[in-house]
Amino acid sequence: MQLFNRYIGIDYSGAITPTESLKGLRVFDATLSIPAKEILPPPSPRRYWTRRGLAEWLDLQLRETTPTIVGIDHAFSFPLAYFDGHRIEHNWSTFLEDFCKHWPTHEEHMYVDFVRDGTHGNAALRGGNTRWRRITEKRTSGAKSVFHFDVPGSVAKSTHAGIPWLRFLKLKHLATVHFWPFDGWDVRPGSHVVAEVYPSLWKGQYPVNDRTPDQQDAYTVCRWLAESDAKGELSGFFDPGLSDEERQIAHFEGWILGVR
Repeated sequence: MQLFNRYIGIDYSGAITPTESLKGLRVFDATLSIPAKEILPPPSPRRYWTRRGLAEWLDLQLRETTPTIVGIDHAFSFPLAYFDGHRIEHNWSTFLEDFCKHWPTHEEHMYVDFVRDGTHGNAALRGGNTRWRRITEKRTSGAKSVFHFDVPGSVAKSTHAGIPWLRFLKLKHLATVHFWPFDGWDVRPGSHVVAEVYPSLWKGQYPVNDRTPDQQDAYTVCRWLAESDAKGELSGFFDPGLSDEERQIAHFEGWILGVR
């Protein structure tokens, strides 16, 4: 069963600040009739997307009626050990609110490292251990902990910079956008969905041509979403075959779409 008519793939970046142009932040878009193509930011002095600009653009896209899925390349939540270690309710909305209070990476002129080093926010009260990993990361070859900063392939900065913008979108679209799997594992036909993805799952599946690595990751996500849905296979990935206990934990830890 085909669920969507539009597919957006995003390769994220946690560099610099929310309002600075980021070469590593890339967006590709496809529809049923138009193959994956890069979407550039609206004309401005900034050549590339900013995190704030991307969030505001997504807000507008998710107001449209065309059923759309957005795949974003950073973790949407933290491991069970983080929730329990900091006595946070096993609830994603609660996590988002708590995270933004301690890691205000969405604020003007804010670097992730400003919070990490204690200049702003209160990271000391909401730290994590590099050994803490979500169930979905344990099931994914090469996936690193969301607390594993400053190493090749790390998603820690992207995750800590991107989570506040998920909250921004969620508050804008409480009743209209399905943040998977936090809003439930089953996705209704005709709905908008925002999901976590990991481009490395499909690395080498599509030719690179003249794209940069960041462009290729966003292109790969976009094309995989579109092709999987056209084949009627995407709907099956919304049910990754977890045990009841794993499903309960992943309901607030999150899950990478495409991981069985």
